[in-house]
Amino acid sequence: MSTTIAQLQYVMACLRDSEFGCAWDKKQDYKSIAPYTLEEAYEVLDAIEREDFEHLKEELGDLLFQVIFYAQMAEEEQRFSFDDVVAGIVEKMLRRHPHVFPDGDIARFGEPTRLTEQQIAEQWQRIKAQEKGASSDSLLDAVPVSMPALMQAVKIQQKVAKVGFDWPDAAPVFAKIREELDELEAAIKEQNRLHVEEEMGDVLFAVSNLARHLNVAPDVALNKTNIKFRRRFGRIEALVSAQNKKLTDCSLEELDRYWDQAKREGL
Repeated sequence: MSTTIAQLQYVMACLRDSEFGCAWDKKQDYKSIAPYTLEEAYEVLDAIEREDFEHLKEELGDLLFQVIFYAQMAEEEQRFSFDDVVAGIVEKMLRRHPHVFPDGDIARFGEPTRLTEQQIAEQWQRIKAQEKGASSDSLLDAVPVSMPALMQAVKIQQKVAKVGFDWPDAAPVFAKIREELDELEAAIKEQNRLHVEEEMGDVLFAVSNLARHLNVAPDVALNKTNIKFRRRFGRIEALVSAQNKKLTDCSLEELDRYWDQAKREGL
């Protein structure tokens, strides 16, 4: 018998059953589950980065389970159901892709309007604005403050760029980064911790802005560097261990030589 979404929903309902369910699952709420959702999303990204598709299959299941978990809690409170979640996203995708589904009608698939990627992006933003309607809220209210900081910085910059608050290209961003680095150095000399933190934030914001202008996702780029660092440092550990030594027995100069060797080996 093939496994279905309905079976997964039933498993979740059983786990939350007031009498016979799992004690851990029963006590959870939206906020307690949220950190696990973020963790699962990052594990999906990790599997994609490593091109580990067997692991990706597993992680996508874990992420789907998070959606089922939220929907089950909402249904218990008579707020909405999993079917409502699915219906909502189907309706949204039909509405936001009129070039694929004319007039938002799923039955009319196969009669597409040919648009360029730029036209599609502009259409998407226009439809999103229409959905939200006229509002006096800040332009940046749509950017979640709980979003990871680097991703949030890029989203903020993208929003303000749409109203013309942006540099024309990457060149002046380099000057801005140098300016922020000078201010950070001055703050360090002042030995003012709060000022150092503020200026460090300005540097990171400027660097993320440069990444945006270069069409690079800074969080993805940084994650790749993290992976590369792990790989090279693992090689350092292996080289040190082969000498029957501990990392703490080595000078910085020795560790640097091992690091350079790892680089030469293509790690």
